[in-house]
Amino acid sequence: MSNSNSISRRGFTKILGASAAYAAIQPANAVNPAAWHALNGPEKVAGIVRLSSNENPYGPSPLALKAMTDGFSLAWRYPDEYYDSLVELLSASTGIPTEHFLLGNGSGEILKVAAMAFTGPGKKLVLADPTFEAIGHHAQNNGARVVKVALDADYSHDLTKMLAAANGAGLVYICNPNNPTATITRRNALRDFLNKVPLATTVLIDEAYFHYVETGSDYESGLLLRDHPNLIVARTFSKIYGMAGLRCGYCVARPDKIRLMRVHQVWDSINIMAIVAAIASLSDDHYSAESYRKNQDVKHLVYSELDKLDYRYIPSQANFMMIDLRREVRPVLKALRDRKVEVGRFFPRLPNFLRVTIGTRPQMESFLGALREVMAA
Repeated sequence: MSNSNSISRRGFTKILGASAAYAAIQPANAVNPAAWHALNGPEKVAGIVRLSSNENPYGPSPLALKAMTDGFSLAWRYPDEYYDSLVELLSASTGIPTEHFLLGNGSGEILKVAAMAFTGPGKKLVLADPTFEAIGHHAQNNGARVVKVALDADYSHDLTKMLAAANGAGLVYICNPNNPTATITRRNALRDFLNKVPLATTVLIDEAYFHYVETGSDYESGLLLRDHPNLIVARTFSKIYGMAGLRCGYCVARPDKIRLMRVHQVWDSINIMAIVAAIASLSDDHYSAESYRKNQDVKHLVYSELDKLDYRYIPSQANFMMIDLRREVRPVLKALRDRKVEVGRFFPRLPNFLRVTIGTRPQMESFLGALREVMAA
């Protein structure tokens, strides 16, 4: 091409290849300066420890940061051509054909377009209580009735009651692992539910936190159950890949479901920086494994300290956890904020539970110190 600003798919691949080469020469335990500054710079200035949004405190991988830097030259292009590159990589890594994928501006966009496509007047939404609330708001705005089903005694989805409520439902939402409880819906219960739910009812499994599930648990990804024609599985790059601010997610579903959702999307809703970062992140298994390991190490440290304080907590399969304070939590949330520690919001169904993101070890030490002060007051 004669235009000096033009860049081809071959050039795009070279950008990603350069990022991979950059990562290959870095020490395995190299500090990620940009991610560290992004996390700690603003907090140091403001004095705030932010543990409220289930973010990955270690940020994106060095490959992703390098890909974004090299990708600045793509900023003048619409992202549709490069969209296909990410879909092709996801397809190759999962063995699922490309026509089964839909990318979104975070998995949040996937939830919204699913609500638009499968709920509405006369097509209710069934979901757990508590769970991630966004899809319930979208369904209500679309004119649907939202039916909330309380979690069971183990703080997991009560699929027996959800199945009974699904009669006439347009959509059932299952967050697995669940937010805010960080619990899983077990393999056999999920399989049984999918075998029994009417085919006219679409089931959306939100797997935003599936990378954090501990090995040996009774967990199974919905991708292994994709033969069900009414199933959608949503995932995101916001959590284990540290890309919450970039907004990139996707879902896997039958092509007919994809078509029904796609018509509700904004054109070109995913930016090129998110796409190149996502592709690079998928090439950096070491970094995501390290994020998982650090999350596990710090989480078990917090467990140990909570055991010493004699606080009960729900064992977590995610990068956050719920702690039973045995008292109404709203005054505690305010008192922690006064001490510049921000934790999760109030959940009416679990009024005595505090949700806290698993941050870095220094962050969690700050949280535990503030919690001791507040609870002793």
